[in-house]
Amino acid sequence: MSYKIILDSCGELPKEFRNDSRFERVPLGLEVGDYCIVDDEAFDQKVFLEKVAACPTCPKSSCPSPQKFMEAYHCDADHVYVVTLSSKLSGSYNSAELGRRLYEETYGEKDIYIVDSRSASGGETQIALLAMELEEKGLDYDTICKKLTAYRNGMKTYFILDNLETLRKNGRLSNVKALIASTLNIKPVMGADMGSIIQLHQCIGFKKALHKLAETLCKEVCDPEKKRVIITHCNALDRAELLKKLLMGYFRFKEILIEDTAGVSSMYANDGGVIVAV
Repeated sequence: MSYKIILDSCGELPKEFRNDSRFERVPLGLEVGDYCIVDDEAFDQKVFLEKVAACPTCPKSSCPSPQKFMEAYHCDADHVYVVTLSSKLSGSYNSAELGRRLYEETYGEKDIYIVDSRSASGGETQIALLAMELEEKGLDYDTICKKLTAYRNGMKTYFILDNLETLRKNGRLSNVKALIASTLNIKPVMGADMGSIIQLHQCIGFKKALHKLAETLCKEVCDPEKKRVIITHCNALDRAELLKKLLMGYFRFKEILIEDTAGVSSMYANDGGVIVAV
């Protein structure tokens, strides 16, 4: 049976899959003052970050329309798997669901399974790559859907940002009761709880925060030798490499990938941010 895996553009694909016909990314929109772009393969992180730094207003994102998802579903694939940004952070999941209803009203029923990642960035990528691996193993559609949900429920997401203002001003920190002023160089180690952002720890300085993130991850993850870690970073390769080194000092993971953030992840992570999903 043929299959297709669709992500919204908050999920980054490794380079070897970006032109793979089995995958498609449905773009969100990005707005920085009067500068409006689509978060597609033409996204230029350097230009975008410069626009954000120069703009006095907070950048914003807009989810894909149901029509865009419906168009992505209209393909020859027998099975379609869709992975979206956490529904607690974006309307992308609801848009994907509405797109499925529009598709079925227009073309009839089809195997379309939509996963609310309860995560972002590399968390979406993890679920998408697992869907591919399970299909390539020849598992049936219903079994794959169950395994994707089980994986999502057990997945861990962590991040450290230099600047939390974009998340705060866009109302994404409602579950975080208090944040220390950035001028004190306090770096919170953040995580996800059922798709909502929570604060796990706080450290003085980014390097100490990376050490705490690595320690926390390795305490919470079971069977690390079977796990793939995906580290995404916004213009912070040195930090991503340090985190990889720290993680390797604890365990021999199955794989550790490092990817650049795409548009939506760059907007929320801001310059210097690091995100981890395992």
